[in-house]
Amino acid sequence: MEAIIPIAVVTSLILGALIAFTFFGNYFRNRKSQVASLAVPSDTAKNSKAQQNKKPQSKAHHHHHSHADKDSNKRHHPLDLNTLKGHGDAVNGLCFSSDGHSLATACDDGVARVFKLDDASSKSFKFMRINMPAGGRPTAVAFADDDASVVVAAQSLTGASLYMYGEDNPKGGENRQHFKPEIKWEQHNVHDKKYIITLFGTKATHGTADGSTIIASSSEGTDIKLWHGKSGKVLGNVDTNQLKNNMATVSPDGRFIAAAAFTADVKVWEIVYSKDSSVKEVTKVMQLKGHKSAVTWLGFTPDSERIITASKDGSIRVWNINVRYHLDEDPKTLKVFPIPLHDSKGTTLHYDRLSVSPDGKILAVSHASLLQWLSVETGEVLDTADKAHDGDITSIAWAPKSIPVGDKRVTILATSGVDKKVKLWAAPAL
Repeated sequence: MEAIIPIAVVTSLILGALIAFTFFGNYFRNRKSQVASLAVPSDTAKNSKAQQNKKPQSKAHHHHHSHADKDSNKRHHPLDLNTLKGHGDAVNGLCFSSDGHSLATACDDGVARVFKLDDASSKSFKFMRINMPAGGRPTAVAFADDDASVVVAAQSLTGASLYMYGEDNPKGGENRQHFKPEIKWEQHNVHDKKYIITLFGTKATHGTADGSTIIASSSEGTDIKLWHGKSGKVLGNVDTNQLKNNMATVSPDGRFIAAAAFTADVKVWEIVYSKDSSVKEVTKVMQLKGHKSAVTWLGFTPDSERIITASKDGSIRVWNINVRYHLDEDPKTLKVFPIPLHDSKGTTLHYDRLSVSPDGKILAVSHASLLQWLSVETGEVLDTADKAHDGDITSIAWAPKSIPVGDKRVTILATSGVDKKVKLWAAPAL
């Protein structure tokens, strides 16, 4: 009986030693593979592809590389072209200039930036830095007249302000980033004490409009204001009377304002221009009726003849607004698509934002940190980036014209997030 105890002790000691040996062996092997992976150059997207094609030399080696592949897949979505770094905090909004070569961003670090996108695959981008007046937090941004003048919405304790920055010497050519942007006009407390949640601008070309930029600012309340980009003059004021706005935008030709707000109906106003091209009035002309609950976001197609809406009722609708509304003809629903996004319980999720591509064929949509591309024609999912940003996507916009990527020209979508990043994505194949 007494002899059994030492044997048991010895056995357990041997077992313990074996377990420890195995554990430390694995630990050092893993450590070695981690150190080895640190020595691999950081842009392993190409390398990982090459490794996948190579036959694994050994099991341990293969295992290590499949980890690297998983990692690079997480980082490198096939459509993910580039990331604009240098933002010190969450990026709240972004906007392209009409030629697509400048991208303005509004950041919580108190700075608006205008990046030059001469080649979307660049390792770094020149940008003009606009420091907001003390206490102002940029919430949204829109180009005013050209790629050197930009309107920034800033929130402070006293309310929302708009500042238009232009360059003191726009003819500076290559050295333009050395010129200091100056405030050309400013408007304070523009929506009482409420935030400006969206700012959308366009060159007004409809009817007798003269091509100057008009900008719609939507407050988180129910009011929307229309501004003349160059002068800062208020051109009109409308109210959704729908508890709270989600966003408001202006059609590409400068003819209509449309707003997504708390209820299921979308209100559309027409901007009427006088013979001298000034804005005569802004009048309500249409209501898009058909959704069962709040419309979260909407966008015009590039021809200004259709509106695409996304709603909390789980559907997307495409509307024809090219109707004779002065004869009481109603806008028509052309298409209804189910939103192809569900949580783990199968409940349909809603889209937070949407943007229509410049050819009108692709709808980019986002929900939290997920980004999707849908066909406007069929509603089918063309591609998905599950974790497009580390955290919520705050803004998405297509460049109005294609941008050089190396020696090609590519249709590009920009997204911003709370993760301090702005990303550039290529359009998926249709």
